[in-house]
Amino acid sequence: MSFTLLIASADDQVRDLVRDTTANTPNARIVGEYPEVSANLYIRVLQDVDRHPDAALFLDISADPVNGIKALEKLKQAVPDLYVIVCDYSEDGESILLTIRSGANDYLTMPLKRSDLRDALTRLERTPRRAITGGSQLGRVYTFLGAKGGVGTTALAVNFATIQAQRKKQTVLLDLNWTSNDVAMQVGAAPQYTLVEVGENLDRLDQSLFEGFVTRDATGFLLVGPPDSLEQPRTAFSDSMLREFTTFLVEKYESIVLDASCDLSNELTLAALQVSSAIFLVTTQEFPAIRNTQRYLSYLMRLGFTADQIKIVINRYQKKPGSQVASLEQVQQTLNQPVFYGIPDSAAMLASINRARPLVTDRQAFPDMDRVLRAFADKATGVKKELAQTA
Repeated sequence: MSFTLLIASADDQVRDLVRDTTANTPNARIVGEYPEVSANLYIRVLQDVDRHPDAALFLDISADPVNGIKALEKLKQAVPDLYVIVCDYSEDGESILLTIRSGANDYLTMPLKRSDLRDALTRLERTPRRAITGGSQLGRVYTFLGAKGGVGTTALAVNFATIQAQRKKQTVLLDLNWTSNDVAMQVGAAPQYTLVEVGENLDRLDQSLFEGFVTRDATGFLLVGPPDSLEQPRTAFSDSMLREFTTFLVEKYESIVLDASCDLSNELTLAALQVSSAIFLVTTQEFPAIRNTQRYLSYLMRLGFTADQIKIVINRYQKKPGSQVASLEQVQQTLNQPVFYGIPDSAAMLASINRARPLVTDRQAFPDMDRVLRAFADKATGVKKELAQTA
């Protein structure tokens, strides 16, 4: 019998040991690793379980047993059939019993021995399991990341959020670009409150308080972003705040759309990618953009992201490009990854930005681009086309 494993441990040596032992097990593979074990770890695990419904989890709670147990409880509440191997330093019977009652299927004591781990993986192999079906009830986080500035990332995020709201999905759009802050401009909004107020109130945030901080677009999605003043420091809303905030959002809303900065040195941007169900890396066919896309992909892969998580979107796509831009074949060959979707070049998008309303709010004015953007949303969310036609 084969198995698929997810590893969560803050200890590099533990992850190395699990990785090495799994590599020596026939038909076993690791499909996800998490070097940070916190209460909101369960969000990332559930996102990967959606993609790998047969996966089991190795969970090292030794660095933070309290938050580790919380993450375990939330995981088992959302996905009761998930097989979890927990390890910790405690050999106290009461602590082990608490861990088992919280949902652990197996328990190992630290320091972890290779022989004990091998035995636990053998028990995992021999335990009858059924594939997890139906997915979790958590909302999904869709992050739009530009390979460089000026490729149209914000416009795609805004229209995507609008389509989700039009389809009666409870949708929240977050602008994380502290410098540009373009989302409010593109939807014609002048927010009174910002992510600063959200960060200041995270410890007492509930749905009623949160919705007092947002701007509600006419189509129904909720918008919150950075302050318009550039004097406000970026640190006013940190990466740890974003992780905690998205934990709150996915429990209350169906679609969370993040318009991220194109700056991968920004910890807030990296945090956005880490909590994402899907990452849309937006680029164009211009050679500088493709080169930067290649650099971004390489860096993200080194950080542990997979090709399955990162979806290449070509904006202003030209089917028959001239000599100044790359063809689709050249793009895919350079990136060594298929292009997920191409959004054609159109003056309609710029026109909609200039009038400060998402293009898809006027389906009659721009029917061709409207169809393209809705088809992209269909593919991005897995919506069947016949159902989407009712939106």
